Amino acid sequence: MTGLLPVSGAALSADARLLSSIRDVGARRGVDVDYTDDAATTEMLARHRRTLSAAEHGPLMWLGSLALVAAIVWPFLGHTVPAFEGRPELAFGPAGPLLVVAVTSLVVVRRRWKRELLHPRLAGYREVLGLARAHGVPVTHVPGWLVGRSMSGDRETVPIPAYAGVEPLPAGSGSEPASGEETEATKETDEAARKATEGVAPVAPPAVPAKPASVESYEAMADEGGWHDEAGCLLLFVGIGGVAWAVSEGNALGHLAAVLAVPLAITTWLAGARQGRERQRLREAAVAYVQALSAAQSAGASVPELSPVLRKLLEEEAEKARG
Repeated sequence: MTGLLPVSGAALSADARLLSSIRDVGARRGVDVDYTDDAATTEMLARHRRTLSAAEHGPLMWLGSLALVAAIVWPFLGHTVPAFEGRPELAFGPAGPLLVVAVTSLVVVRRRWKRELLHPRLAGYREVLGLARAHGVPVTHVPGWLVGRSMSGDRETVPIPAYAGVEPLPAGSGSEPASGEETEATKETDEAARKATEGVAPVAPPAVPAKPASVESYEAMADEGGWHDEAGCLLLFVGIGGVAWAVSEGNALGHLAAVLAVPLAITTWLAGARQGRERQRLREAAVAYVQALSAAQSAGASVPELSPVLRKLLEEEAEKARG
């Protein structure tokens, strides 16, 4: 599931103008990664993802977080310690240095994270994705970590660059050079490719799997529900409260409330359980569909952009895989 790239090398190479722009990005950034090589790109993204995670969740982050909690709590608890009685420098004073340690640590963590996020390889890849969109190549998804977006928010620290749209090539002209100024290396590469494929029938790209009805159902109901447990507990408390009222006040209406509320609570829980099982079944179908898209992309297919629900699912599965 995590093998699904934002865009495949085959899709990037289909338009010679886009391919030329990607080469320019690599040369300008001085990176050692061929963005059209799926295996190399996957390895590069995984490596930088690990580095970013280490910067976010390393020892310095824990130190800063603990120091911040201690700085906030100390003024409220310090004066309650008998040994600090009458000594405000001990009851309140340590909060200041702790706050300095916390802020310094968190600022350093943020700077390290931002520096890694702006690494030339990642910055170049974001440019590639922006160029792909400008050339009409669908970008399947953009990992939140790549643009500095948390799973709970929409703000992107380093968004994908936006470029002016490029007119699509006329049919059959995808192999034409992007300009008349080809380098000798490009000419040799193109000539070698022409000779290698001479007399060989073109291979049609693999078909992209159609979206099953179960996946569409998952997209429609992914954000539904989630209230059954709370509603069931509330109804149960109403029933218990009714019984207590009936016993203490001798009012039969309390027993009636219990008779009505408890079965309704059980019915609500059962409905929630059924919906949960159905959602899990549909989720598994959605995971299988995204895995099929990943396999089609690996085989050279241009995969369409995922819906917001499937992008969220992909992020969740990626986090789960990283443990």
